[in-house]
Amino acid sequence: MILRIEPDGHVPPYEQIRSQIATMAASGVLLEGTRLPAIRQLASDLGLAGGTVARAYRELEQAGIITTRGRHGTFVEKVAATGDNGELDAAAQLFAIRALQLGVKPSRAFDSVRRALDAVTQT
Repeated sequence: MILRIEPDGHVPPYEQIRSQIATMAASGVLLEGTRLPAIRQLASDLGLAGGTVARAYRELEQAGIITTRGRHGTFVEKVAATGDNGELDAAAQLFAIRALQLGVKPSRAFDSVRRALDAVTQT
């Protein structure tokens, strides 16, 4: 599992972890039953405090996306449903997070999406 954390970004690191894992689960990149790294291991790999990863995992568990089975580990629980907008929503969420990281105002981000959609639909 590859996560990218921008420590100096506008989005807190725990939210970057939470949103990336949620997006990977929603889009099917992480399949149901996939074991996630232990909190300490992921924190060490990302150079973050354990509490940061723990908070992300806690919020993912509250959302029903992952489940923790004690010493057996943490696993992906929820996967993308076919026929829904999970993948689109996941892409939109990644775009929104990146726009925040860049310090872009929502109105400018919406304009950017409109231009991109217009360019694609006119071909």
